[in-house]
Amino acid sequence: MSAQTERIHFVTGRLAEHALRQLLDELAPQAGFAFSLQVLPISVAALMSTDWVARHLHVPPGTTRVLIPGYCNGELESLAAAAGTPVERGPRDLRQLPAHFGRPQAASRDLSAYNIQILAEINHAPRWDREELVREARRLIAQGADLIDVGCEPGEPWGGVGDCVRALRDAGCRVSIDSFHPEEVRQAVAAGAELVLSVNATNRRAAVDWGCEVVAIPDSLQVLDSLDETIRFLTDHGVAFRVDPIVEPVGCGFAASLWRYSDVRRNNPDVPMLMGIGNLTEMTDADSAAINLLLLGFCQELGIGSVLTTQVINWARSSVRECDLARRIVHLAVRQRVPPKHVSADLVLLRDERLRPFGTQQLDELAAQIRDRNVRIFAENGEIHVLRAGRRYAAADPFDLFERLLADDGGRFDPAHAFYLGYEMCKALTALTLSKEYRQDEALDWGYLTAEENFHRLERRKHY
Repeated sequence: MSAQTERIHFVTGRLAEHALRQLLDELAPQAGFAFSLQVLPISVAALMSTDWVARHLHVPPGTTRVLIPGYCNGELESLAAAAGTPVERGPRDLRQLPAHFGRPQAASRDLSAYNIQILAEINHAPRWDREELVREARRLIAQGADLIDVGCEPGEPWGGVGDCVRALRDAGCRVSIDSFHPEEVRQAVAAGAELVLSVNATNRRAAVDWGCEVVAIPDSLQVLDSLDETIRFLTDHGVAFRVDPIVEPVGCGFAASLWRYSDVRRNNPDVPMLMGIGNLTEMTDADSAAINLLLLGFCQELGIGSVLTTQVINWARSSVRECDLARRIVHLAVRQRVPPKHVSADLVLLRDERLRPFGTQQLDELAAQIRDRNVRIFAENGEIHVLRAGRRYAAADPFDLFERLLADDGGRFDPAHAFYLGYEMCKALTALTLSKEYRQDEALDWGYLTAEENFHRLERRKHY
């Protein structure tokens, strides 16, 4: 049945009635459906179960589906049988309903396509236990890496490099070798490494016999002619290569290094290129996600088809996953010629994309409807708000709120209830501090790092 002829029956509790009705009055004409709204005899919709809803549900004639709150636990099949029409869960927060009915075109958010390859380096590979190194490689592949880069160390060639590469290949990994030592590289390539990082005037003659692709870099960042010489040498000898002009950290020539990449691309429009982005993420006191997105955007626009990243320092420990998300976002942005905004919120980690405050007036109206002593917590406008039994308490200090609630209860709190309130107020305070949206009994949104919370807190709260 088309959206224009749909009649959706919404089910909610008393506290959400006013806000939901206002939202649906605006949303229904835009999304092309008619609606009816049933307010069940319960204050908090999240405490409903499908069995309980079935006993109270009255579905108007002509209804095409019933939408119940996202937090409503239980089987939908029996509820649909009782309703005589399909039943589905909506979002957990009514303010998410516009997105629920937005029905964006799939093409505008299809992030399956990308064309930047990720090399994930395992630094100081000779120091790793072999089994742990293979486990780490598998983790990196699962996070989005295409090749595992085996990072060797200066000095004598590593006698175990061949066995290491073979173990990684046996585990299903594609492998590159990061070494300037010709013998070390020879053993790694013989064991199955398909790419060598890196070659310049010091070792490019040996590359003729390796029979694999290499990464060409300058001899000196002050003498760029050296890179041109290596490119000519590799071309003349039929060695496959990609070029890395080397990106430098901020304060050490970052801007100039971006010019180098642009110059190489302008002078060599078809040559494959690579950027070692770990020089920025590991050497900058800042969370790595936004840095990775910007660098991947630069690479996408310039046609740099591969990046090398590390995740050694703690603030960059998720760089591979960030690069995997970023390469999809920037591919869509460049392909569709749009800014990478409202494409995906997976890399919006610290602050939320938007806040949807209820406002003091609506919180007061909600508080006036509450007759029980269950605690409802909100966080907005710099304060934590607690609604309970017709009253609203607000303070920036959760200890202040706890003292007021404790006084309300005659100076005694059930320990489990106190723990629950402390847990939720801690989340609320974190949300206020970082300008994030707080929804009681839900995890804060940390983008792709979000860990969903279990429903047991809702079950526990029923007893308070």
